[in-house]
Amino acid sequence: MINIGIIGYGYWGPNLVRNLVENPNANVAAISDLNENRLAHVTARYPNIEVTTNCQELLDNPGIDAIAIATPVSTHFKLACGALKHGKHVFVEKPMTATSAQAEQLIEEAEKRNLVLMVDHTFIYTGAVRKIKELIDKNELGEVYYYDSVRVNLGLFQKDVNVIWDLAVHDLSILDHILVRKPVAVSATGISHISGEPENVAYLTLFFDDSTIGHIHVNWLAPVKIRQTLIGGSQKMIVYDDLEPSEKIKIYDKGVTVSNTEDVYKMLIDYRTGDMYAPQLDMTEALTLELQHFIDCVDDSKIPTSNGPSGLRIVRILEAACRSLDKRGEPTEV
Repeated sequence: MINIGIIGYGYWGPNLVRNLVENPNANVAAISDLNENRLAHVTARYPNIEVTTNCQELLDNPGIDAIAIATPVSTHFKLACGALKHGKHVFVEKPMTATSAQAEQLIEEAEKRNLVLMVDHTFIYTGAVRKIKELIDKNELGEVYYYDSVRVNLGLFQKDVNVIWDLAVHDLSILDHILVRKPVAVSATGISHISGEPENVAYLTLFFDDSTIGHIHVNWLAPVKIRQTLIGGSQKMIVYDDLEPSEKIKIYDKGVTVSNTEDVYKMLIDYRTGDMYAPQLDMTEALTLELQHFIDCVDDSKIPTSNGPSGLRIVRILEAACRSLDKRGEPTEV
């Protein structure tokens, strides 16, 4: 059993605490948050867990093996670096850090001290994304042509990051997980409709070194919540709707077949329409699996699936997207 301290009990912290309290292989030793009202809620629900407004107490506590960080991204580097320097394993909310230079430093610090550094890319632990990766790894889709995602809702507006850093990071982590190839450039456009606030609508196009293309639409100002992704391949195609209660993935045996004729200018395109099926998925909560994976990595000195380098790759794309955003969509190398 590992003793875990949690820094941050705002939006995501309660989910971490709930899962870790229910995990027989973990013990939530202490929780830190600057808001005393939030800590009062912790005490009311979990009277045996120590609480404090001073996160340094968790870092200084020799009985705590690991620190889970669920705070604004601008604080991730300082907290994670401090935890690593105090010999603690680290589980840090997405995005990993505010800059790629900070991410590189955390990776170096963790490797130097032989500590686990894991990034909370929750979606890659869902049954849906794990099934998608399985299908792509087995080449059931054939050559992957495109990844086209819509991730929109009304709120929550963030003060410290724009909608790309808040929502697009989910799709970027999914893409990084399911494809071996990585984006080489990104084009991003977006705008803020509220004076003085970060961009609330954005469109990202991801370019690869082959014919694969990715497109991500994110929006905090939509009247409905949509979480839908299309993945097109040369053999089969996938519709992934995360809001579907059961059939989150539908696989379509549809596509086109191009036949060459003697006349190079008269290629024949045939449309293939086959069956659709929805595979059975593991419906275990992704965060439950993710946190157990973190515990296993700590116990067995394993490298996490969502490790430091994967977190760094995502931050580099986010940085490139923001540079492109400033240039009104000019393609920018990652």
